[in-house]
Amino acid sequence: MSEILVGVLSCSGEEYLGGTLARMATRKVMEELRPGKVVTLCLPLYIAGGEEERRFAEEYPVIAVDGCKEGCAKCATEKYSGQVKDQLIIAELIGETTALSRTVSMKKLTKEHEKMACRIAEEICKKVDRILEEYQ
Repeated sequence: MSEILVGVLSCSGEEYLGGTLARMATRKVMEELRPGKVVTLCLPLYIAGGEEERRFAEEYPVIAVDGCKEGCAKCATEKYSGQVKDQLIIAELIGETTALSRTVSMKKLTKEHEKMACRIAEEICKKVDRILEEYQ
């Protein structure tokens, strides 16, 4: 490992708000808050046998960002690549009822949803920073 990168494997639960917020927050971290330090891994590809995704998770630290307590991102990582370095369960931040509420179109997300995504992104950044500090 030359340069340390942190992988973020986010929930892909399309029909629930927790999954949508997981993906929104992950993109925000990757593109705006920690560019060049974070990469995202595709959960459906990971589960379908994506060797590049799985190999990355074997070699680099991964944070699972799960929408609910089912922990699909964490479980997939542990099944195919090994232990996750950390996990964030969105339902614990915003409440299970909210996380499991039905999602409407991305076009109809409210300012409140955007605030939730920002809060989740901040929590992901805290975990990323701790990991990067550990590897320095």
